[in-house]
Amino acid sequence: MTEQDIQHLLSKLPKLKQEIQKVIVGQEEVLDEVLIILLAGGHGLLEGVPGLAKTLLVRTLASAMDLGFRRIQFTPDLMPTDILGTEVLEEDHVTGKRFFKFNEGPIFSNIVLADEINRTPPKTQAALLEAMQEHEVTYAGKTYSLPKPFFLLATQNPIEQAGTYPLPEAQLDRFLLYIKIRYPNEQEELAILTNTTGTRQAHIQPSLTGEEVMLLRQLVREVSINNELMAYVNNLVRATRPETTSVEFVKTYCRWGAGPRAGQALILTAKARALLHGRFAVTQEDIREMAYPVLRHRVLVNFNAEAERITPDRVVDELLQSIKLTKAVLA
Repeated sequence: MTEQDIQHLLSKLPKLKQEIQKVIVGQEEVLDEVLIILLAGGHGLLEGVPGLAKTLLVRTLASAMDLGFRRIQFTPDLMPTDILGTEVLEEDHVTGKRFFKFNEGPIFSNIVLADEINRTPPKTQAALLEAMQEHEVTYAGKTYSLPKPFFLLATQNPIEQAGTYPLPEAQLDRFLLYIKIRYPNEQEELAILTNTTGTRQAHIQPSLTGEEVMLLRQLVREVSINNELMAYVNNLVRATRPETTSVEFVKTYCRWGAGPRAGQALILTAKARALLHGRFAVTQEDIREMAYPVLRHRVLVNFNAEAERITPDRVVDELLQSIKLTKAVLA
């Protein structure tokens, strides 16, 4: 791509954000993190109490993009085939022969909303693992590729809410970012009441195509990160592991830490954040900002931490204070 093509492509991102903000009031940080997931080519988990517009955010994002969209409502009786699809027996009316045909499930779309994912048992939650990691589905020994781009956003209510099942650690690790949605401030909540109780309806114009998303994802990987920042990410992730860390806080309050996938996620999302802000090089600020949504679901605290109400975010606080940027050069 020429420099002019790149600038034209990057100009689509503010337009996309503006279209979403016609409906979504406030939540600037959450919106940026969702766009970062899109640019980095991963999947996201959004958590918040009911009524904080988690589902509306994903629906609005889908409306602002020229892509296929499907919503899956997760319930206790949902089965894996309700997500992936199933084979049905059909008959050729000319020859009379019967054959099995695979009917694609709702997972076969560009943007998939897994709504209230923790309201279904682990067996059904696990049906998403292959789709999220390999971007394909295997059924009856045959493999079916998912559309490109493929982008899954799951919403969940806090585990303390009635009728919820914790997500398996293996599946949590597949989510690039774990985003927590908090209550709006006073001005934002007043704007929400004003905008949603009258006759005004926002009209969303699609501002990004699937081909442009794939080009942006390639552009993210071309954003530069120097050796010192690469080593900084490596040190941060390794410091989350209680058996090898030098950070006493982690030794005291963590059961286990993040694996190499966390480092990959931190670098990719830092690159995506830089690109979202119009930069072609990663800064330390990019890494520090992305450390929370990247690590909070990959660090498991122990009983001592739970008893003292120490959260994974607090662990990330301690890590960012303890691990310093050095002049180390990669071998």
